[in-house]
Amino acid sequence: MKNITVIGVGYVGLVTGTCFADLGNRVVALDINETRIENLKQGIMPIYEPGLKEIVERNVKAERLRFTTDYAEALRDAEFVFICVGTPEGVDGEADLRYVRMAAESIAKVMDHEMIIVNKSTVPVGTGDWVADIIREHQPRPVPFAVVSCPEFLREGSAVRDFFNPDRTVLGSTDKEAANRVAQLHLPLRAPIMITDLRTAEMIKYASNAFLATRISFINEIANICEALGADVKEVAQGMGYDKRIGHHFLESGVGYGGSCFPKDVKALAYMAQVHGTNPELLHAVMGINQMQRKQIIIKLQDLLGDLNGKTIAILGLAFKENTDDIRVSPALEIAEMLHALGATVRGYDPAAMDHVARAYPFVQLAADPYELAQACDAIVVATPWNEFKGLDMARIGGVMRQKVMVDGRNLYDAERLKALGFVYRGVGRGYNGALESHNG
Repeated sequence: MKNITVIGVGYVGLVTGTCFADLGNRVVALDINETRIENLKQGIMPIYEPGLKEIVERNVKAERLRFTTDYAEALRDAEFVFICVGTPEGVDGEADLRYVRMAAESIAKVMDHEMIIVNKSTVPVGTGDWVADIIREHQPRPVPFAVVSCPEFLREGSAVRDFFNPDRTVLGSTDKEAANRVAQLHLPLRAPIMITDLRTAEMIKYASNAFLATRISFINEIANICEALGADVKEVAQGMGYDKRIGHHFLESGVGYGGSCFPKDVKALAYMAQVHGTNPELLHAVMGINQMQRKQIIIKLQDLLGDLNGKTIAILGLAFKENTDDIRVSPALEIAEMLHALGATVRGYDPAAMDHVARAYPFVQLAADPYELAQACDAIVVATPWNEFKGLDMARIGGVMRQKVMVDGRNLYDAERLKALGFVYRGVGRGYNGALESHNG
């Protein structure tokens, strides 16, 4: 049993701390947001993440997990301190490290015994050295410590499962003994552990996310070509994926990537590359294609409905992906903003993200369920592929719509079935789009 402190109780911090506690460690989770900490003490989760609430409650009851806003209390017995604070996008696309700096300074000021500082946040290459300098600068008296980079690879919506079943653990440090001690923490997960230097570990995180984003943009560009040439991108992706060199993962065309990681991480990597004199043309293309996928939805709606001013458009799914309430850089809401700017009335429904949307996007008229959402609307845009949407009664949906038009941004539905129900259907990269429209038109 080890004593672990986690700084920050967002997605990464709360999942990391809770899961380490579930492995039998004593964990103190700290956040400077007093309301968030008080809510956690009362069992109120700050995020929607399947399975997390139950694990938090179990470990709080077992006294392996507790919450605080006090650094001195949090670090009193700490052997390992995980920095899991946010690194939002800066003005020019760079990672904003203000919260990392605040955490490092606060740790240094109360540090009174040797400990290992673990950077879990996604941070630019070189941040590990920078954090070490900050801690040394702000220590009241010299106390030995080491810094280890341990980038996270958790996916929102499956973060708990990802923690317990990682593909690999990446550790970077100039202190191999410290890296080995952090590796010991991860041994129960029975996954490959790679130990390298600080900067290489930090780069692995950015390179991984940029590559996954590139796959998404690649298949979306192929989807657009498929539409022009009459091919079906779903079958194209399936055929590609059988090649062991390619695989099937991240080859689903749609409205593009979103969320708190891919958009900002690709931008941050491009920024780092430019600052250091390289020309990241591919990264810029990835970002450009991704943004165009949102616009493609608008173009399809205009092709089917004409002028969107005065039209009522329903958006099915508002979170950036299924199984989360996170609306940061949500493709659905970027589409909603474009529709609103064109004079359309925008409606929306999501199983988890409605409260966040109500606060941040007051122009979106929220419906109680998908059937209320469809009432008297001119078109439905499928933006987030929640499982519960797959079983909707589409005859009932079509029966209450003003016009039976669907733009399926996730290729969630069977086009032939919708055609039989009288829908005009447009998917993404489906070669029969035009033929279906003519048949129904």
